[in-house]
Amino acid sequence: MPEHDYAADTALLEEVVRQGGALAKTFLAGKNRARSKQDGSPVSDADLAVDRFLNERLRAARPEYGWLSEESEDDLARLSAKRVFVVDPIDGTVAFLKGKPHFTICAAVVEKEIPIAAAVYNPLTEECFTAARGAGARLNGEPIRVSDRDRLEGCRMLASKTSLRNSCWGGAPWPAMTVETPNSIAYRIALVACGAFDAALTLSATHDWDLAAADLIVREAGGFISSHDGSALRFNRVAVVQPPVVAAGRALHEAILSRRCANGP
Repeated sequence: MPEHDYAADTALLEEVVRQGGALAKTFLAGKNRARSKQDGSPVSDADLAVDRFLNERLRAARPEYGWLSEESEDDLARLSAKRVFVVDPIDGTVAFLKGKPHFTICAAVVEKEIPIAAAVYNPLTEECFTAARGAGARLNGEPIRVSDRDRLEGCRMLASKTSLRNSCWGGAPWPAMTVETPNSIAYRIALVACGAFDAALTLSATHDWDLAAADLIVREAGGFISSHDGSALRFNRVAVVQPPVVAAGRALHEAILSRRCANGP
């Protein structure tokens, strides 16, 4: 049997997330009602419209694939599918509602709990990050690589101040760093993948759709991503909640994890 064509899946994802991004932009200048979901997070007309669009286009192209999306009712039939689309129609809805360029359209294909194709698209900056398993990561078609920084001092970190103050990192103060917090978790990790930032970490609740595409992109860019205790991430399980994550190049990733091990509870 021939090996699965990861590149074909990636090309499909890139085409469709770009189109989904164009659809999302039409809501920025028009009517876009927003309301709170049961967990308190916002959802807008744009989230739902992009979700429907991605579902229609992707599943028409790969009808045998399962489906998991933040804005769709979970169908556990996905667990028996060989491959599954894992989608966040708008990651960073808060930024989107404010018109800030920190939201993305995210889509991945997961096989045996591991992403094999991925695309993360920021329609306002026109940055499209893609990856296919074993073929590297790209930004608008050009190869990308994580930074080689090995020290926390002076690094460019994507994390909230709340996350950095969390007791799991122990009582020692962090060294001086440049710290920013774009709303989209996937975008943060993609910015690490292309070397624009050195590391990203989050201690807030995340889900498969926040991380699946970004996970593959940063790994194919030579980076490391794991839970904050060093465990590898797995996707398309019954429970889709993910642990806190750390993403960086090898040396900096180890430095962050060793800080927790040395100082944390």
